[in-house]
Amino acid sequence: MKKLNVAIIGQGRSGRDIHGKFFMSPANTHYNIVAAVDEIADRRYTALTEYGCDVYADYRSLFNRDDIDLVVNATYSNFHYPITLDLLNHGFNVVVEKPFAGRVTECDDMINAAKKNNVMLSIFQQSHFAPYFKRMREIIDSGVLGRIVQVSVRFNGFSRRWDWQTTQLRYGGSMLNTGPHPFEQILTLMDYDGMPQIMSKLDCVNTFGDAEDYVKVLMTAPGRPMFDIEISSCDAYSSYTYKVMGSRGSLITDTRTVKYKYYKDEEAPEQKLTLEPLRNAEGKPAYCSEKLTWHEFEDDLSGSVFTSAVQEYYDMIFNHLTAGGELVIKPEKIRQLIAVMEKIHADNPLPKKH
Repeated sequence: MKKLNVAIIGQGRSGRDIHGKFFMSPANTHYNIVAAVDEIADRRYTALTEYGCDVYADYRSLFNRDDIDLVVNATYSNFHYPITLDLLNHGFNVVVEKPFAGRVTECDDMINAAKKNNVMLSIFQQSHFAPYFKRMREIIDSGVLGRIVQVSVRFNGFSRRWDWQTTQLRYGGSMLNTGPHPFEQILTLMDYDGMPQIMSKLDCVNTFGDAEDYVKVLMTAPGRPMFDIEISSCDAYSSYTYKVMGSRGSLITDTRTVKYKYYKDEEAPEQKLTLEPLRNAEGKPAYCSEKLTWHEFEDDLSGSVFTSAVQEYYDMIFNHLTAGGELVIKPEKIRQLIAVMEKIHADNPLPKKH
């Protein structure tokens, strides 16, 4: 089967250590790296020696080629929009790293350009295929937990940070940097096309930049559960990634293990509302309690957001470009994500220092 030729713009932690690493791994059977772009000379040299491909200092050098099937834009976050828009208008299929953009208007420009030029636009939201998220969705969809009341997600840890991703200038901060992962997952679970009801707080705690490293968001919509999202750099006791609370049970997961427990209606004692005081067998006052039979499970997960999820994402891209397969992660849905984040930023303005 024919392989697709890919060019990677940016050879930093994403361009080299995620995208390039996958394309050079045995898991990749669909792509050849034919070009790499970076303005930093030693990164170009590394790409030349590791990939054995052509290297350029300016992405516009790609415009002179007609053998590139896909371009990966892994540049600074504030360059995602202008470079992707330029590539689309020059007829390239583009995978752009998260965040998709900083503003909804930028999303609209890119979506419209892709349609106008009949090319593919996809956002690298590979966490949609993370093993823990896929398994959690399977359990929720099975109905064993009953009606879902609340979903809490914690992308927390304790860290100090001082790189470019801590600045508003570069579209940095925890919400645009880390946030696309949990927000895409939450909006998938919410399955609501409009603007959700949102209450939020942003703060700068352990960052040396001027963008937030603490994000707290409560989000819901009519007929939907409450979603509690937290991204914090000041949590030294972070213990889980997701917790799901339902009418018949609960689930908790980190990136390696999913645990869940539930009871079955047909096995529960029959109860009826009473307005009279409850008594125990001795006739004394009693607390309202019962013994339920719990069905409890623990699933160990294989793969990760940086291995199996990346492969599944790029398999999706290959199938779309070669066979017209569905793009599970649609730009219009990620536009909603950016609209939510833009509102949260507007509701919590932070002073710009750089």
